[in-house]
Amino acid sequence: MSDSSDPAPAELGTASKRPLRILIGADTFAPDVNGAARFAERLAAGLVERGHEVHIVAPAASRKHGTWNEVHEGQEMVAHRLYSWRWYPHDWLRFALPWRIKRNSARILDEVQPDVVHFQSHIVVGRGLSIEAEKRGIRIIGTNHFMPENMLEFTLIPKAWQEWAVGLAWKAAKRTFGRAESVTTPTRRAAEFLERYTGLRGVHAISCGIDAHKYSPNWEPRTENRILFVGRVTGEKQIDVLLRAALLLPAELDAKIEIVGGGDQLKALQHLADELGIADRVTFTGRVTDEELRDAYHRATVLAMPSIAELQSIVTMEAMASALPVVAANAMALPHLVHDGENGYLFEPSNPEDLAAKLRTVLEADPAELRRLKEGSMRLIEAHDIQRTLATFESLYRGEAVADPATDPASAARED
Repeated sequence: MSDSSDPAPAELGTASKRPLRILIGADTFAPDVNGAARFAERLAAGLVERGHEVHIVAPAASRKHGTWNEVHEGQEMVAHRLYSWRWYPHDWLRFALPWRIKRNSARILDEVQPDVVHFQSHIVVGRGLSIEAEKRGIRIIGTNHFMPENMLEFTLIPKAWQEWAVGLAWKAAKRTFGRAESVTTPTRRAAEFLERYTGLRGVHAISCGIDAHKYSPNWEPRTENRILFVGRVTGEKQIDVLLRAALLLPAELDAKIEIVGGGDQLKALQHLADELGIADRVTFTGRVTDEELRDAYHRATVLAMPSIAELQSIVTMEAMASALPVVAANAMALPHLVHDGENGYLFEPSNPEDLAAKLRTVLEADPAELRRLKEGSMRLIEAHDIQRTLATFESLYRGEAVADPATDPASAARED
């Protein structure tokens, strides 16, 4: 990370009393549907709500590109949409052109003159913005949402070359994040992961946060056993493991599976459900509105999260705020949210037998035990209030030292 000098105390005192002009750079942003895009959208909207001027730099969602105002999460901000190309191995992803990014970054930075640049990815937009912001002496904050498993299946790189390609990606990440005054990622495990693969030190663990009041628990007695998955329908989410686990559940449970989200694996998974003979118990809804998603959380008995590539999982936090128990793969940052036996259960990644066993534990629980798990989710999600996240980033934007917010209540209790 760069050794940019902090402002003098007098400057900090003045700066902290005025709104900031913040430029957020992202390789994926609304209307894209994924964790990184959702975090950037909520961060931007929350900062506007707190009185700051926010500019977004992101690939255009269509052939139309330029600068205009957009409304996200009810808040208006300025969007600088870059000319983009569709990445056809992916079902919707578009990317800004790498050979234009430095020129576009320089132009936008000179027009906006932000107090701080906060990039969400090192891949294209973050690289260009960090290079040009460093030249201009603008404070840079970087947040990592990158996981190789989320990218490899869309690169068309042969399997034999993928390890080499991942190594190059981490070297590129080290260069880009090395220009930032502060580097963040959503959880401590994700921070350790980033430090291990880049050699960076002092990475902050700052939760993506959730606006929990937008979700409400459903305490009514369940009338069916419904297992919910929400997310992109792609390979690294391992939804096939969930379908194979469903086949192993006792018939008397009459468990229904609801898959919410779109993606390139949708037809393959529908075919797999047919092959397994469970198509009549599996519903693929595709993408849904926010209101329809909240209804899905209310219908469900348990959220299943078989993904092996989650740096935090906003979906899991939404489910917890809706008082759902969660059965999740014991991989990456999911154990940070799912405390085994407290608000759900962890299963061995890629193991449908273990997933089925843990789902049975929830589905066969008596009402008192199920309520205990639901209350566990409500209790654990309290530490992920987005207002804490916004306040921490505001401090970083002003060059103030921060302590990573405690997002594990058990850990926080041990420290007291």
